[in-house]
Amino acid sequence: MDQHPDYDHLQQAAKDHLWMHFTRHSTYDTSDVPIIVRGEGAYIYDAKGKRYLDGLGGLFVNQLGHGRTELAEAAAKQAASMAFHPLWSYAHPTAIELAERVADYAPGDLNRVFFTTGGGEAVESAWKLAKQYFKLTGQPTKHKVISRAIAYHGTPQGALSITGIPGMKAPFEPLVPSTFRVPNTNFYRAPVHEDDEEAFGLWAANRIAEAIEFEGPDTVAAVFLEPVQNSGGCFPPPPGYFQRVREICDEYDVLLVSDEVICAFGRLGHMFAAERYGYQPDIITCAKGITSGYAPLGAMIASDRLMEPFLQGHNSFMHGYTWGGHPVATAVGLANLDVFEKENILDHVRSNEDGFRATLERLTDLPIVGDVRGAGYFYGIELVKDKGTKETFNDAEAEKLLRGFLSKALYDEGLYCRADDRGDPVVQLAPPLICDQSHFDEIEQILRVVLDKAYTLL
Repeated sequence: MDQHPDYDHLQQAAKDHLWMHFTRHSTYDTSDVPIIVRGEGAYIYDAKGKRYLDGLGGLFVNQLGHGRTELAEAAAKQAASMAFHPLWSYAHPTAIELAERVADYAPGDLNRVFFTTGGGEAVESAWKLAKQYFKLTGQPTKHKVISRAIAYHGTPQGALSITGIPGMKAPFEPLVPSTFRVPNTNFYRAPVHEDDEEAFGLWAANRIAEAIEFEGPDTVAAVFLEPVQNSGGCFPPPPGYFQRVREICDEYDVLLVSDEVICAFGRLGHMFAAERYGYQPDIITCAKGITSGYAPLGAMIASDRLMEPFLQGHNSFMHGYTWGGHPVATAVGLANLDVFEKENILDHVRSNEDGFRATLERLTDLPIVGDVRGAGYFYGIELVKDKGTKETFNDAEAEKLLRGFLSKALYDEGLYCRADDRGDPVVQLAPPLICDQSHFDEIEQILRVVLDKAYTLL
């Protein structure tokens, strides 16, 4: 293992100048900042030369693995011919071609692709579109949004307002008003119907109808739902859940937004997760896997119906981003989709997902593992103090477990993933979609060692 020649300088410069995201900087008063310098396949390497399995795909981003020269070459080729032009009343070929490809993959009549640079911007765009659409179609009071408890939808003020995590919102309040929460689909902690997943899903979906009625159907514009909710630790939808939500949205003329920033582009074995669960959204928001992280790009994909008012007269969607649909990013997006097709990535995920699940479920023999849940290559492992009662940890214990021990211990053992406590404590996994059984076994072995130590510690 060779240390990076500028290691000491990089350490000091990181501590003096780099403001890291969602980071407790005091942690680095007494320890080094982890510095990742390169990646290869499913692995990343730090500045000391140590190798780690990328168990989170960066941040649910890297579908095709690291070091894909064909994606880097697509970026270089585009930058050399035209590095930048905005989509403000103009177009350029790679944005046009990627919009066509994405629309072709998207379910139903989701044929209109509005590019952003990331997921939070896509969510922001969807809410703004919902509000303006209803104003243009004679329902100007429809502006409110319903989302789920503990759901994360992004950091811009509007997307953060839709987010259902009180602790993330408190530092920035007051936020955009008019957002309301309903229960999520955490079956492990179901408050009702704990023995009947379908009945629980129906109950959870019906709370959306209740919220619409309570607020007034003439004031509610949209419902924002992830196919598998990330925050809280991978809550899949119970059977029939989305079919009931679709009925409710149709009944009250409310837009169903499928927030697929994490779940799209193969994470669940389909280009779009709405296909996996058999429902038709009015809007899909996506980002991350659209380029496998080789360039920043997001998109809001809207139905033809939502575009209709904007094709008439002087109307325009008064919204956009300088970097939205950047030529280099859209060129990378096209190359990314080429690899998906050439290497049958979706088939690979679907044929390996049962093995991934079964491998992670081996960990349920550990006393600290309460639940393993998820789909495709996207899993959460909920940690508990008592398996029999499902008792969770108090704040001090969670702090000691997650921040005091788990995150660093997993990293030290060679696994980059996430120990998260935005709901109950979970370890989250979303490895690159190229991973196979050998990687699953490696993940399980490292988790077994570290979780065993964690239980002993507590």
